Amino acid sequence: MILVFKHFFYRNYVGLTLWPFIFLRSPALRQDAVLINHERIHLRQQAELLVVFFYLWYLVEWLLRSLVYFSFYKAYRNISFEREAYARERDRDYLGSRRPYQFLSYLTKAHLPC
Repeated sequence: MILVFKHFFYRNYVGLTLWPFIFLRSPALRQDAVLINHERIHLRQQAELLVVFFYLWYLVEWLLRSLVYFSFYKAYRNISFEREAYARERDRDYLGSRRPYQFLSYLTKAHLPC
């Protein structure tokens, strides 16, 4: 289910997935197929890890990567869940062919966004 809350977001973030909801900053973003696909990938990841373990893993990985990159944003972009979602967000058929726990393959891939 997609909900819109314009005052719910930090800085430039426009979408957030908290099982079983996708929250968007504005109603117009409902038409953004890439963003919606990105958030649906997160829904699948959350389901695989029974929701609670997803959030624990996400937090721990973000904290560890923050120490490595000395940047909260770079740490966020390098979390395995985010790497998978960003890498596959334009592939509308991805969720149909995605293997379970696919995010694990993004744990060690080097990626440093600008």
